Amino acid sequence: MSEKIAMMEEIPEREARAFDTMTGDTIFITQRDGAFYAYQNLCPHLQTELEFLENQFLDQDGEYIQCSTHGALFNVETGECISGPCLGDTLEKVNIKVHSDGGIYIVEE
Repeated sequence: MSEKIAMMEEIPEREARAFDTMTGDTIFITQRDGAFYAYQNLCPHLQTELEFLENQFLDQDGEYIQCSTHGALFNVETGECISGPCLGDTLEKVNIKVHSDGGIYIVEE
């Protein structure tokens, strides 16, 4: 079973949006070069939410996911921390699938 979480047009290129899931988790989805990536909204360093302001998950260049608490930077495609106190850790990936209707669905493992 999969849960529809968003529509493609809700997430502009090089931006990110937060969504609450049916299980009560908060995830965010970002778009890079037409592909969508989703992660749990938790920094692996102190288990804090990543954004300081609503939907502000990326650094000012829109190049990396950035934790607002300690400035850690994460690769958009892999979720790997490339700079900061959690270097080598990764964000918890959320499996998603884009359907032909433009909907983005969470895929249950």
